[in-house]
Amino acid sequence: MTTSKPSGRRRAASVISVVGELLITAGLVLALFVVYSLWWTNVVADRHATKAANKVRQEWAGTPAGGPARGLDTLDGIGFLHVPAMGRNYEVLVKKGTSTEVLNEGVAGYYTEPTPAAMPWDSVGNFTLAAHRDGHGAKFHDIDKIHTGDPIVFESKDTWYVYKVYKILDQTSKYDVAVTDQVPEESGRKKPGRYITLTTCTPVYTSRYRYVVWGELVRTQKVDPQRTPPPELR
Repeated sequence: MTTSKPSGRRRAASVISVVGELLITAGLVLALFVVYSLWWTNVVADRHATKAANKVRQEWAGTPAGGPARGLDTLDGIGFLHVPAMGRNYEVLVKKGTSTEVLNEGVAGYYTEPTPAAMPWDSVGNFTLAAHRDGHGAKFHDIDKIHTGDPIVFESKDTWYVYKVYKILDQTSKYDVAVTDQVPEESGRKKPGRYITLTTCTPVYTSRYRYVVWGELVRTQKVDPQRTPPPELR
């Protein structure tokens, strides 16, 4: 009888020790998952995106003068999005589609559903884009740094398309597909025009809502042989 209490205490201590070790292990696994999700996937996606971007630019450079003028509307990518508010040298390749598979490549994708995006060179329509905010390149991580009046520039093979931001919606339902309508009435526009829309998840590190930025085309500039950027990117 006199030895039962110490024995019971030892068993309790052993249980506590095992539970503690399991919690530590679980914590390490969780930490490794966070590192993988928020750092390593960025590394992998950036490598893939850089390789894909270089391929597009090489194909452009290899196209003779007078060749196809609308960029490469293929799986390789159609051009590059430049947003000075998200970084002085911010540039992201734009590819077709907004599936997880596409966006995980560290690019921005243009919508093909439920409402297909118009292309910048179309006479009217909304060039609607999405990208990850965290992980897998996190190309729209700093979207909240964009303000009304800021420029957004899309670079195709032969033309710079310069947009001006006129409306920002910092939170809406992820089911609010109307934000990508060809006439984005939620932004206050009621007539067809030449618009651009950037969408991503919000708040940071979640996918609960959507963050939306709308811009309108203000001018175009032909690409010269040196691919001199427009003033908005200098």
